[in-house]
Amino acid sequence: MLGLMMDAPLRIPDILEHAAKYYPKTEIVSRNEDSTLHRYGYADAARRARQLAKALSRMGLERGDRIATLAWNNHRHFELYYAVPGAGLVCHTVNPRLFPEQLVFILNDAQDRYLFSDVAFARLVAGVAPYAKSLRGIVFNCDRDHMPKDLPDGLPPVLCYEDLIDAEDDDFEWPVLDERTASGMCYTSGTTGNPKGVLYSHRSTVLHAMAVNQPGLFGIAPDETVLPVVPMFHVNAWCVPYAAALVGARLVLPGPRLDGPGLLEVIHGEKVTIGAGVPTIWLNLVNYADQAGQSVAPMNRVVVGGAACPQTLIERLAAHKALAVHAWGMTETSPLGAVSVLSAEQQYLPEAEKMKLMLKQGRAPFGIEMRIAGPDGKELPWDGVARGDLEVRGPWIASGYFNNTDRSQFTGDGWFKTGDISTIDADGFMNIVDRSKDVIKSGGEWISSIELENLAMGHPSVLEAAVIARADSRWSERPRYIIVLREGKMLTGPELRAFIAPHVATWWIPEDMIIVTELPHGATGKVLKVDLRARYGAENHPDAIRLSDQ
Repeated sequence: MLGLMMDAPLRIPDILEHAAKYYPKTEIVSRNEDSTLHRYGYADAARRARQLAKALSRMGLERGDRIATLAWNNHRHFELYYAVPGAGLVCHTVNPRLFPEQLVFILNDAQDRYLFSDVAFARLVAGVAPYAKSLRGIVFNCDRDHMPKDLPDGLPPVLCYEDLIDAEDDDFEWPVLDERTASGMCYTSGTTGNPKGVLYSHRSTVLHAMAVNQPGLFGIAPDETVLPVVPMFHVNAWCVPYAAALVGARLVLPGPRLDGPGLLEVIHGEKVTIGAGVPTIWLNLVNYADQAGQSVAPMNRVVVGGAACPQTLIERLAAHKALAVHAWGMTETSPLGAVSVLSAEQQYLPEAEKMKLMLKQGRAPFGIEMRIAGPDGKELPWDGVARGDLEVRGPWIASGYFNNTDRSQFTGDGWFKTGDISTIDADGFMNIVDRSKDVIKSGGEWISSIELENLAMGHPSVLEAAVIARADSRWSERPRYIIVLREGKMLTGPELRAFIAPHVATWWIPEDMIIVTELPHGATGKVLKVDLRARYGAENHPDAIRLSDQ
């Protein structure tokens, strides 16, 4: 017997229409490329999204066609987030930080029909568009006066975003779509080969947005102002543009200026209460705020993801009265997979015990299942000790890759293999101890590079730290620190050893370190350890500084 409930599909444009109806004047603040601010309400955004959807419907596109975007976090990109899937098309956000060769591969693999680009990426577009065989046209996200000049010959037809909007009224009915209809696409960063396309649906995206807003997760409320620093070209900005609209929260889109002064300016000026971004962004922010003698208030909650959150960042944000919410996810998980939020009873634990939990990636939200598997594929116990391959499944987890038959990252019973080596404790707190491709196995024993990195970053002289496996004639592999120092600071090997020694087994401690001016970061902000291993992975390196004289 079935229940007597109405059956209405979950559709992305319904989120924006809900915000327009119940929070029509709540602001979306967008910083333009010239640093001026654009302001309008959810009702205006919905009107323009309908106009854009109507324009798209006149461009000879078929249901399911992919529309690529190359854009920062701004109001036009926000409109594309709703207009494209709402029109029955697929919004394919493209990461401009990838290599041109990867961009060409992605545009061709996705068979994108149109490319909507910010003017800032005009030169990049001019370089890759001639090789994108499926492109019918390029739309620059600006008005007629700001269209790029001196574009080379050989490009597909070039259009103006505001011309498309101005040519249409907003009398547009969103088509009724099956909620399983493809809505968005994002490609992995391609650190281990060609990027792979992850294809989201209306259903998965709406469910994910609802999960994000749970109080035990991001917990966005209608009276808050949200700053997604994570780019909208990276896993849908962790769903914040959908989640904020779903509850009618005020949204601040920071544009291209993501340095400490630029972020602090909008945090103070727009009274931001919650932010979301990678650890490097927040470290740069608190460094600037501390140097300037300012506070990050009123921002009181900071979602940290994309890489492990170091203890020093949690502590420094706490000094600003801001809570760090440690989140984990991947392109394949939409991206929310786990969040480290303490339960009521855990709030009464000693501070050191609470910190241990906050450094973990946390519990899975309702809708996500997780497990860890050993080399034989059998599930391992949740005892906080057993280490295994982390596997997940749920309604917003990828079941395969677009235009790709590779099933190596999926188990026979339908779980996604994340590539993370993890433990899970009895309370369900998951802790990533390494990536399978980065794990260090010394003399047959595992060493967690993430734990060593977090310890080093707690030293007052250390700005960033990475741990790689270097070759070793006796132990096969040994850990090596790659360190970036704070400006004007010094650090000796014995000082670093003395700092970390009380916290780890003796045999975990690296024998040496190499001090560099910066670490290489990939398109999503992660440290490129492949590059570091290639450069500094030899057993004896001329720049290595020993941590002790023994």
